[in-house]
Amino acid sequence: MSDAPEKLTVTEVLAAAVAAVGGTERPGQVRMAEAVTSAMESGKHLLVQAGTGTGKSLGYLVPALLHHERVVIATATLALQHQLVERDIPALVAAADAVLHEKATFAVLKGRSNYACLHRVREGVPDDQGALVDLPTGSLGAEVVALREWVEDEAKAGGTGEKDNAPRHTDQVWRQVSVSARECVGAGKCAFGAECFAERAKEKAAKSQLVVTNHSLLAIDAIEGIPMIPEYDVVVIDEAHELTARVTQAATDELSPGDVERTARRSQRQVDGPEADDLADAADTLRDALAAAPGGRLEKVPQEIADALVLVRDASRTLISAFPKATPGAEADAAAVQAKGWAQELFATAERMCAGSEYDVLWVSERELRHGGNRLCVAPLDVALQMRERLLAEKTVVFTSATLMLGGDFSVVAGSVGLDRSGSGTTWDGIDVGSPFDYAQQSILYVAKHLPQPGRDGLQKAQLDEIVDLIDAADGRTLGLFSSRRAAEAAADAVRERLPHLTTLCQGDAQLPELTRQFIGDPHTCLFGTLSLWQGLDVPGETCQLVLIDRVPFPRPDDPLMSARAEAADKAGGNGFMAVSATHAALLLAQGAGRLIRTTSDKGVVAILDPRLVTARYGSFLRASLPPMWMTTDPAVVRKALTRLSGR
Repeated sequence: MSDAPEKLTVTEVLAAAVAAVGGTERPGQVRMAEAVTSAMESGKHLLVQAGTGTGKSLGYLVPALLHHERVVIATATLALQHQLVERDIPALVAAADAVLHEKATFAVLKGRSNYACLHRVREGVPDDQGALVDLPTGSLGAEVVALREWVEDEAKAGGTGEKDNAPRHTDQVWRQVSVSARECVGAGKCAFGAECFAERAKEKAAKSQLVVTNHSLLAIDAIEGIPMIPEYDVVVIDEAHELTARVTQAATDELSPGDVERTARRSQRQVDGPEADDLADAADTLRDALAAAPGGRLEKVPQEIADALVLVRDASRTLISAFPKATPGAEADAAAVQAKGWAQELFATAERMCAGSEYDVLWVSERELRHGGNRLCVAPLDVALQMRERLLAEKTVVFTSATLMLGGDFSVVAGSVGLDRSGSGTTWDGIDVGSPFDYAQQSILYVAKHLPQPGRDGLQKAQLDEIVDLIDAADGRTLGLFSSRRAAEAAADAVRERLPHLTTLCQGDAQLPELTRQFIGDPHTCLFGTLSLWQGLDVPGETCQLVLIDRVPFPRPDDPLMSARAEAADKAGGNGFMAVSATHAALLLAQGAGRLIRTTSDKGVVAILDPRLVTARYGSFLRASLPPMWMTTDPAVVRKALTRLSGR
């Protein structure tokens, strides 16, 4: 661990790190670094809103490096993790070596399924009956062979064996060379434990000052109490606006008849009695119960589903007991370990669903038969209490993002992550260190007040006409963010038909990296898509001078989890719509609008084709969550501005 000499301040090390990346130190970055240092020293939680271009990663990495104990950095997206590991941290390490005269240490830590498993690669994958088979057949087999060769090369070269560094592949192919935590035979019982990529990553993390991980692994470690990360003192949560969604995702379980059947088949070779067959019978009962149930939230669980869950729970528990006891000192039987792991996971999920906790939401997710048919899902009603009791009470937490102030203050986001103004361990400070961008001079917020309110039947003619007129004025250069795939496709079809001289791309036409490359390569291009384009897409310059948003992105009214959370807020005396739907929309709007201005030289328009932003009572809350752009509702003013920007 590092102890910096007293004569070196955080601002001095920050200056060296900024110089190492060829950047420019900004007042907001310095203010952030000083605030993060104070929080780490005092143990008081901190929320930092740092606008795009602030350089917030170095604003927390420098204090983390200088802290006397290990610090964990948790991100939501792979893109930010790559930026930290490939650019920012190596630059900081070089700067620290120069000014502190010591070698800083860091490591990346992910869930076990993100690393290739040498046992699975070398010994084979269990088939549906639990027997180990060498390779799948057909084209899938050829792809697996290529990936296996890469895994062996990684093992010889001392590489990381990480999924994200592997040659291009599908998730199905990756599952042939990896295992989940429950399927792992354990380093002590595995013939290849000494070479294990996941174990080596954990060992490196245990020796490092900085550990970079993701929100999901942090949730499993801190909230579910399953040790995944070496002991640490402080955690910095970047992209913190995503945290509650990622924690919820990590704590969500699913149960389908197919899952139950596969577990039964894989267990048949491992047990001598009828236990696996009994579990298969329970799968049939569950399938019949789900087929008869309507989709959506189950406020009262139908008796047929309740009975089926009890059967699955009891059958899986009995099956677990039927597995032979492992012989001490013997190498583990991978097929048996993995089948038992599946059964244990099945039991835990069924037991949770049977419990009917008031803190969980249970629903039926409708799927076509060719996709496995209906399945049951369960998720926590609220994660704030869990985070308060299991993370905030134990660690010092720094939350940071470009979007933490909704409606003009931190209280909404603070409450969602478990912070409040009273109570031991949950007091906090919040600061907004601003942005280097002059949004009022660089950007226009246009609200199409004259358009009809969006309906349920997709884009109307008036909206399509508006989209075409705006894109024509911008001469392409447009990122279209839509509430549904159907709306994105309808807009793309209209623009292709009426502005054929422009290139119009739509999500689904190709993989997102390829679409982004084409979008950046030609300014006379439009890119339309849905949720994955609202966050994380970074396209500075003339590529993107118009961001179109078709409607306020409220969650679907039939979303079982969101509707349950809104109802709970109402029952608690609050406003469920504002606490859930408006907050969800405000976060997405802020993230979507943030795609426009990425550098100090960018200029453009955010056009929202939903009049409710200025006509509805909640509109002021949504507008206060956006960057401080100059606003107009006059379409003629906006078209003239876009025409000037396009150089015509």
